[in-house]
Amino acid sequence: MTYAFITGIPTAGKSYLAGKIAREHGVMHVDTDSFRVEMEKDPALAPWVNHFWNMDEEEYLGRPCEDRWREDVAQFEAFWPFTASKIKEIMRSVPVAIFEGVGLLPSIVSRDFQFPGIVLLGESLEVTLERNKKDPRWGKTEDLQKKEAESFFLCEREKYKKEGEQYSWQVFSDISEAELETLKILGLRR
Repeated sequence: MTYAFITGIPTAGKSYLAGKIAREHGVMHVDTDSFRVEMEKDPALAPWVNHFWNMDEEEYLGRPCEDRWREDVAQFEAFWPFTASKIKEIMRSVPVAIFEGVGLLPSIVSRDFQFPGIVLLGESLEVTLERNKKDPRWGKTEDLQKKEAESFFLCEREKYKKEGEQYSWQVFSDISEAELETLKILGLRR
């Protein structure tokens, strides 16, 4: 039984990487962010599922990085019991899987699971912005999409990097290198 986690900033390529490996090697790809659909049905979790969409984006993005990160972590913590139970359920029936999502912080994951993970940091602010414009997470205007990309790359990126390094997860800006490491973790490459 072999499993891997992939986390990192939005737009870094987590879903792309997990999907590519899943298609090419017959590995199950689990997008843990998709669990939010089920979590929204839980009255205790529903406010967290819609937390950011219920805010004024411009006001939120104007807050200091540390404040925004604390809210992100609070959301990830709120989701974790549900997410961990779903991961355990999948592990009972699937011998090899990649679990990917933004909320899989090493500090949270390591409480319940001991298998390794990787952290994707994104290539550059420019690439982060271009990917965000193609698939906006939140911002409806180009200015807000730029602020959001800056939040991902200039704020969250350092937080994910620190988390990864502190918990001995490999940290990557280059997705090709991340792919090789993920294949090693899964025993699909030496």
